[in-house]
Amino acid sequence: MNDSKSLHSKIAKTVREIPRSGIRDFFEIVSSREGVISLGIGEPDFVTPWHIREAAIQALERGVTSYTSNMGLLSLRRGISQYVEKKTGIQYNPETEVLVTVGVSEGLDLAVRALIEPGDEVIYHEPSYVSYNPTVQFAYGVPVGIQTQKENGFRLTRAELEAHVTPRTKVLLLNYPNNPTGAALSKKDVEEIAAFAIEHDLIVLSDEIYDELTYDREHFSLISVPGMRERTIYLHGFSKAWAMTGFRMGFTCAPPELTEAMMKIHQFTMLCAPILSQEASIEALKHADKDIAYMKAEYKKRRNYIHSSFEEMGIPCIRPDGAFYAFADISQFGMSAKEFALKLLDEENVACVPGTAFGKCGEGFIRCSYATSFEQIREAMVRIARFIEKLK
Repeated sequence: MNDSKSLHSKIAKTVREIPRSGIRDFFEIVSSREGVISLGIGEPDFVTPWHIREAAIQALERGVTSYTSNMGLLSLRRGISQYVEKKTGIQYNPETEVLVTVGVSEGLDLAVRALIEPGDEVIYHEPSYVSYNPTVQFAYGVPVGIQTQKENGFRLTRAELEAHVTPRTKVLLLNYPNNPTGAALSKKDVEEIAAFAIEHDLIVLSDEIYDELTYDREHFSLISVPGMRERTIYLHGFSKAWAMTGFRMGFTCAPPELTEAMMKIHQFTMLCAPILSQEASIEALKHADKDIAYMKAEYKKRRNYIHSSFEEMGIPCIRPDGAFYAFADISQFGMSAKEFALKLLDEENVACVPGTAFGKCGEGFIRCSYATSFEQIREAMVRIARFIEKLK
């Protein structure tokens, strides 16, 4: 049994049928080229602040190299609890309601697997982060994507939710501020979604990893709505706002019963998050406001520039309210998002992500990350403008 066809047939059907990430597939092409300006991967171009790196170095020099509690270092969980309370006004017991995970991606996976039985439906919005649909399928759940509309700023509405809920719906999965659209929700939006979840007795997974990067108004968390703390798994982490992607640090906050269920899976699969990353995260929380404020100001400056540049080219682009992505409408040029992105890469050496990587309703759009230097963004927009002129 050494031929590839025989081996392929042995792979679980669910895994066989899920395509590879549209982002990673595209950037394998990019990696083979020189001189590319990448507006693709959603990774901050900032180096992790020095004092955070130093905390990890000092911990290593002290010989801090052991396992931790499955839940994570209690000192870190206490810091997370204080941070979340300051942001949302909601308290979580660090001993029973906070779980440290290996990135937000693990937190999402734990939450879905802890809740979903085969056939249970999970409602989520599209365009969405690439892992949402596969994560539900890996748990033998049924992903139900709601196609949000450009005309509504890609905000999820209660009317759209009501049109997709069924007796088999168990979980609502949200991500605002949103990757890839940059959309954010108003307080009224959040309250209407909360009322829907309560009426239909749903558990909500609220991925708020970009909440610190909300530009024109304060982020309003779903858990701040009365009645939502009891039915929400709050997902967050250090990768984006602290520029700590390689540390792989996330966390969940949820009622004890839900946290215990996630911890069971975590302890038998991941065991614990790396202790050096946990030590660095303790330090990150001590100076959160100062570190984040500097990077946020830079992102806002880039956001304004990339948005106005697209508008000057005649490319419709809703101004992102949060995160660090612009979702530009290139449908007027009569080619698919993937064709546009490949042609732009081939002719101008600029890499962006086809909108279809984030769901079918991403067709006709490209995602451009402004988590790269202002100088690179400026040159990229010059190249894109030149490319657009040739298409007109």
